Amino acid sequence: MPIHQPQQRTDPTSERPGVQQAEAALMEHYPHLVRLAYLVLPPSLGRHRRVLAAHGAVQRSLPARRSAAPGRVRVPAQTRAPESGEGPDGPRGAAYTWVRLRVLRAALAYERRPRWWPGRLPAPAALRPTVPSVRGLRLFPRAGGVDELALDRALSTVSGGVRAAFALQLLEGLAEPEVRAVLIEAGWSHAADAVRAAGRLGRPDRSAAEALLRSGEFDPCTVQTRPSDLLRRRHRTRAAAALAALCVVAGTLAVVAGESSGGVTDGALQRASPVAALDPAGLLRAPDEEWADTSRVDFTAWPARGDRRGDRALLGRALRAWGQPSRALRVSTAPGASDAPPAQPPRLLYAGEVDGAAVVLLHDGGVRVVRYAEPLSGSGAPALDFARADDADVTTGAAVVVSRTGDRARFLLAPWVSETTTRDLLTPDTPARPLDVGADGVTAPVPRPAPGGDCGSWPVMQLRSSESIVENHAFLLTDLGDLTPVHLTYTPKPGRGAPSRQPREATGTEALLGWARTACSLRTLRGTGVRAVNNWEFAEQKLPEGGARMDWVCTRADTWQGPGRILVQLLQPSASPTAPAAVVADRSDTALCSRFGQHILASARWKAPSGRWYVLAAGSRAVNRIEAAGAVRGSVPGTTLALRAPQDAAVDLTARLREGGTMSAVR
Repeated sequence: MPIHQPQQRTDPTSERPGVQQAEAALMEHYPHLVRLAYLVLPPSLGRHRRVLAAHGAVQRSLPARRSAAPGRVRVPAQTRAPESGEGPDGPRGAAYTWVRLRVLRAALAYERRPRWWPGRLPAPAALRPTVPSVRGLRLFPRAGGVDELALDRALSTVSGGVRAAFALQLLEGLAEPEVRAVLIEAGWSHAADAVRAAGRLGRPDRSAAEALLRSGEFDPCTVQTRPSDLLRRRHRTRAAAALAALCVVAGTLAVVAGESSGGVTDGALQRASPVAALDPAGLLRAPDEEWADTSRVDFTAWPARGDRRGDRALLGRALRAWGQPSRALRVSTAPGASDAPPAQPPRLLYAGEVDGAAVVLLHDGGVRVVRYAEPLSGSGAPALDFARADDADVTTGAAVVVSRTGDRARFLLAPWVSETTTRDLLTPDTPARPLDVGADGVTAPVPRPAPGGDCGSWPVMQLRSSESIVENHAFLLTDLGDLTPVHLTYTPKPGRGAPSRQPREATGTEALLGWARTACSLRTLRGTGVRAVNNWEFAEQKLPEGGARMDWVCTRADTWQGPGRILVQLLQPSASPTAPAAVVADRSDTALCSRFGQHILASARWKAPSGRWYVLAAGSRAVNRIEAAGAVRGSVPGTTLALRAPQDAAVDLTARLREGGTMSAVR
């Protein structure tokens, strides 16, 4: 059975456009065609390979030769080429339609691999379209927010035909009969089923789904770059020479075996796949004391630990599960993490037995941490978990979850952690309690924050880094459901005439009191790929009618992908040091409250003890005037404002900044 439709195929009902017509259509709509190919390609390729494959599918869509009579193009044109105005063949864009069909065929070809080919590895070059070559870099589209990630996950659970139908409906504006016709012409055998399944995606708000498809998350023409492992490049020449020698020997043996057996088995084909990264003997292991003598203090400096780090059989099973996963394997990926096979030998962090399971922790050189766990007894299935870990540092690379059982978890700690304690954020006046750590770096069970219900406690680890790396400071980590715990920090109120404050460790009295009132808001961030959360007390305000003072706090969560989310919270006067703060604003995918968004204006409605309602507003230190318009009007110099207004009055607030410019209140 052919893997995909031949690139030179022509349709019996139409002729190809000339090379110049097809090239004009391709060049005019190149970004749109690449986005379409990216959406159709299997997410199992990984984001880097999807980007390259999408560009390859579009670049290889041109016809090999010009047709004899360009004016005789009779390709049905279902719709105007999107985002284009007039196409190269007139308003209906026949050449664009023809090129789009070629792109769809190439992208769908990745769904039609031989049954014997490993499920998560791309088919051999002879059996699939080729991709552009990029060496030394990894390419990723810009990371989106929670909605984009949810849509990407939904698309990863359906077939390429469903993804193609979904994209044709929303990006191309085709009706269902037209989509079925395009899929049939592209060679998809279950076109009607694909269209019906695509109609269920993106509900109930299809317009919002269309906006998400046009976002940077699905734009392979606007990409971010990361280097491959820079420390390994110096070894690649020797490794390539050794691999070439092995290929010569393997080729000789294959010829001999072929002559004796007269054929090639499926097992031999699997052994012929790239196995260097899946060989336990090739795992990288850092020397035990490297962390104390390097400027790169992250997961690359972790030594291999655990009493089964020499167990080749266990390590081999973990690597095979990663590179060639079985149907029984339970796979989970943190937001923004890829589950693609390793491109080069990963680094071994741990291999041992914890809580009735054999656990292997791996690091792939700068992007991901991977956890493999298989039960030591019973019939449970092994599990494979992926998390982002790029640009980790002393604090965000200080611990990894080894095991979770019930309401407790164990962590493997970094070798530079010299002191380990735990504390409850909701009892800020209670001293931290010692936490036992085994010789292999695994902690005793640590209580986990409750996922829901009453927020009666919020356990955290308080760790201290070693003097050997000239850090020697304590910091807080909390478990929000991912492999790596979240770093908690604190930025104090602005001082009079002092320069702007910077985030600091949340271990002081003032920081702990602030986190005691905002810790429970962390529940909304669970499982969203958060790297660090900072509490910034950006303003203090005296309440009207002789009230006490309250603090305005911007709680910012930064994800491993980059986008952040903020919660603006009010710390109103309370007799309880743990009274929950009131959340008055929640915004995702924003730079506010970070070093790239240092100004903020927020507002809230407040009811005085007299029963009167007020509009309250506060801005950060750069605000020198706040103005109100709408149902009530007013202007107040400084960083805070309080105006009498009905509870439901529509009021627009604007802040003027000292250095010029204005900003609106965050909603």
